[in-house]
Amino acid sequence: MKLTCSLCSFLIVVILSSISTNAQQLGRRTSWGAKINSPANGVPGATIIDIDENSPLAKAGFLPNDILVEVNDVPLKDADVWSDVSYGLRGAVDTKIKVIRDTQIVEANVTFNPLGKEEHKGIDTFYEEVTSTYGITQRTIITKPKKTGKQPAVVLIGGLSCSSIETYSGRRGNNWGQTIKDLVEKSGMVVMRVEKPGVGDSEGDCSTSDFLMDLEGYRAAIKNLKSKSYVDPSRIVVYGSSMGSALAPLLANEFNLAGIISDGTFFKTWYEHMLEIERRILSFKGNTESQIVEKMNKYYIPLYHGMLIKKQSYQEVIDDYPALADYNYHSPEHMYGRSMAYYQQLQDFDLAGEWEKVTVPVRILRGTNDWIMSEFDNKMIIEVLERNGHKDHILYEYPDLDHWNTIHKSPKDSFEGKPGKWDEGTINLIIKWAQEIVESTV
Repeated sequence: MKLTCSLCSFLIVVILSSISTNAQQLGRRTSWGAKINSPANGVPGATIIDIDENSPLAKAGFLPNDILVEVNDVPLKDADVWSDVSYGLRGAVDTKIKVIRDTQIVEANVTFNPLGKEEHKGIDTFYEEVTSTYGITQRTIITKPKKTGKQPAVVLIGGLSCSSIETYSGRRGNNWGQTIKDLVEKSGMVVMRVEKPGVGDSEGDCSTSDFLMDLEGYRAAIKNLKSKSYVDPSRIVVYGSSMGSALAPLLANEFNLAGIISDGTFFKTWYEHMLEIERRILSFKGNTESQIVEKMNKYYIPLYHGMLIKKQSYQEVIDDYPALADYNYHSPEHMYGRSMAYYQQLQDFDLAGEWEKVTVPVRILRGTNDWIMSEFDNKMIIEVLERNGHKDHILYEYPDLDHWNTIHKSPKDSFEGKPGKWDEGTINLIIKWAQEIVESTV
């Protein structure tokens, strides 16, 4: 049976509408509109400290000192669950909240307001999404200067934490957020960011996702960026910060990108890296050199060997060696909010070997007061590049900069969380490097 043209047109419209609907499946994240203390000291429940006036939580009748015990029937048993629930909070849908007030249960459904989206003067901002080979759909944010033709681009790869890469209005500021904002607004280039699984609007659970899941999300994002009609695929620079800086050479090699900017990077295995950090922390805390040697040998080497080499969780390591409990500041299954699997996969991944394959321009930024990443790691990268005949590389050590884009008097001040200063010279240098790299490809 032949279809009439009008029926054909109707079916095409239906199919395209279905594709469009499926392509926009991520809900918009939201915030509690309140100051809430997460569960602590083994006691479940998150305590509401203060609630924003006229917020959905306040309008639903919740009060300061209420103890949140369940969200959408998920018990808030510890800080990790609380973090997952908070990241998964979505606007414009009913959220079932249960609290304890004066030993009595109070329940209500709350419809939170979706967070506002980024806006930048003279720049188009696209909230899109990609799905990785793990089947996880993740939010991408692409900003594009309002001009025609194929444009150069920067793909930003962030650190390992579960913090968002958005700079939406009202976000509590930090220097990393300011770095992203300046990159978007001052570079004159297309900029792509991707939220990790379970972060921002993305599907998934950041606290249980792993290193390979993150990596597949970045791969999907870069493939998508290279396909854009307004992007010149031969002029894409990868800018990696912290963990992203170590992934930058891998992604540049895989996708034939135009250049690499690594900010706050490392080179050695994660086992070596963590032992170096623990040694620095012991020194900051005033231990003598003899005490440091003793504690490294007795406690930290066995702890990280168990976790990263023997592939145990922290809890399993401590069960085997109870004396380590006093020296472990991580949770039973997580470190810095990420799963044990994340670090165990990272330990086995040959990130250092990717530097040997690099042929494109390399720019490395290191702060002289960065106590997270070692000076020697950065110099090892330069040695590897030079040994392999690489010609276009720069290592710039930024005076007094720490790992979090902040100026401090010393690494110890940064470690102790003392107030630091923002210096826009850091992002200006990164932008200058990105522009020089893409101009050299013309």
